[in-house]
Amino acid sequence: MRKQFALFLLRWVANSFGLWLASRLLSGSFMDTDATAVTFLLAGLVLSLLNSLIRPIIVVLALPAIVLTLGLFTLVVNGIVVYIALKLVPGLDISFVGSIITGMLISLINYAISGILEIRNNSTQEKYQP
Repeated sequence: MRKQFALFLLRWVANSFGLWLASRLLSGSFMDTDATAVTFLLAGLVLSLLNSLIRPIIVVLALPAIVLTLGLFTLVVNGIVVYIALKLVPGLDISFVGSIITGMLISLINYAISGILEIRNNSTQEKYQP
C-alpha cells in the first residue's frame, strides 16, 4: 500500500511538472499563464485522479476508434482527459489541440519516470539475488 501511495505521489508531481512545462512551452495554447505553483499542483492532482478514475472508462468507450487508428486515438483520449482536468481547475484554460500536445508531453515525462524506476528496481533486485 505504501509503495502504491508513493507511486501516486510521484505521478502527481510529474503531472504537475508536465502541466507547468507545457504552459511554458505552449504559451499560445494556455489562456492564462500567470498561474501559481499551487494551481499547477491542484491541476496535477485533478489530472492524476481523472487518469485513474475516468480515463479507463473513456478508453473502453473509444476502443473501436483506438483499434481502427492502430492506437493513435489514444492521443485524443489523453487530450480529452487533460482538457477536462484543466477545465475543472480555476485559473488554467487551454485549447483542445494544446491539451493533446500537453497530454503527449505528460506521457513522455511519465514514461521516463517509469523507466527510471524500473531500472532502479531491477538493479536492487539483482543485488539481492543469490
